[in-house]
Amino acid sequence: MVTIVIDGRKVKAKEASTVLETARELNIAIPTLCYHKDLSPFGACRLCAVEVKTNGTWHLAASCVTPVVEGMEIKTDSDTVRESRQIAAKLLFHRYPETEAVRQVARELGVTVPERKGEKHECILCGLCARTCNEIVGVKALNFEDRGVGRDVETPRIKFDPNACIGCGSCAFVCPTGYVSMEQKGDKRIIWDKVFKMVPCSVCGRYFAPEDQLRYISEKTGVPMSELTVCTSCR
Repeated sequence: MVTIVIDGRKVKAKEASTVLETARELNIAIPTLCYHKDLSPFGACRLCAVEVKTNGTWHLAASCVTPVVEGMEIKTDSDTVRESRQIAAKLLFHRYPETEAVRQVARELGVTVPERKGEKHECILCGLCARTCNEIVGVKALNFEDRGVGRDVETPRIKFDPNACIGCGSCAFVCPTGYVSMEQKGDKRIIWDKVFKMVPCSVCGRYFAPEDQLRYISEKTGVPMSELTVCTSCR
């Protein structure tokens, strides 16, 4: 454990934890659109800015990627922090003015946003889908394209590999804007414009999982496919 001061309050924090994780444990609200507790931090949206004091100087930092250290001082609700978050929200709203998730967080941070609901579901490059696919599912069907040294960064986007995707739908589940959609029609699931054959439960007959996903689980665990055809409700 390390001792820190957050919003004037001296507390103990878990060593190697981030400022955001510590704040949430203390029920201090910090906005974010690119963070998930089960994924590696990314620092893309910049909505989680806080002020931290290092070497006697205060500076802004993304709380999701900033680890706590002994003696650190943190401000989560200063004028500077509020201004920084509002600027980040304005930039997001300027780029994605019709995406409801962006409109909502911008409104909460004091940006003037029309009350009507946004009708678009745009990709805001938060990286949640790619990180989930890589870190939790492990199939690496989603990755950033046009990012990194020596690449054209003008039009970054998420690249989908249909040959790797197993149709599990985890990316659609974590997507904050609804850009990643998943649709099921009878014995078919459609995601990223790829059609997956669904498997019916051997007990109730309900289509519950893509065949590709069950085959992937079987290969990873050694459990025969025949033992994976019962849905969670019937187990």
